[in-house]
Amino acid sequence: MSSWQPLSGTDAVIAAVDTALRTLAGASHAGRPCPGAPEPDGDLGADERRLSGSLMRVNHVGEVCAQALYSAQALAARDPVLRHQFDAAAREETDHLAWTQRRLGELGARPSLLNPLWYGGAFAIGLLAGRVGDATSLGFLVETERQVEQHLEGHLDRLPAADKASRAIVEQMRQDEARHADAAQAAGAAELPLPVRWAMRAAAKVMTVTAHRF
Repeated sequence: MSSWQPLSGTDAVIAAVDTALRTLAGASHAGRPCPGAPEPDGDLGADERRLSGSLMRVNHVGEVCAQALYSAQALAARDPVLRHQFDAAAREETDHLAWTQRRLGELGARPSLLNPLWYGGAFAIGLLAGRVGDATSLGFLVETERQVEQHLEGHLDRLPAADKASRAIVEQMRQDEARHADAAQAAGAAELPLPVRWAMRAAAKVMTVTAHRF
């Protein structure tokens, strides 16, 4: 039998604040080992290292946003069981956050300078989706994870072949995101209107293009 118990309203708010502080301070720790092994510095040329660093910065921003989204959706969820599902998925996203942050350091790259902005915007969107209703919140999660899965597939095509460490991380992330989307779909996600899905894709495009440089 699970020992999990739903948090009180005050405790849930405290947990959300703690998640934000840990995410933005770079203090997140993975619960699973990082996939693959770090590549020796000599295996990547300077241009390849810069490309990998830029792509992994974008992926790190995605995980910063994922922390904000899941935290907000858990806070707004009406069903305690659904809140637990959001929290469980967020723990895996914390692994992704820690892995991408570690890989950025190995590549000599920095996180996005705009992470506080990304976090705040994603938290507001997640809270709004959660306030509309649990089915809509799940639908938003499904669409987000499907888009992220496609985005990661694109990065697997672009990452240098020699960068096996980054590729192993991205592939594990891709598998996890697909599983999160499937779980949300099975939990009763509502299909979002097409204009909403288009708007989400447009916002994601702005974020990825900006984070690639900043």
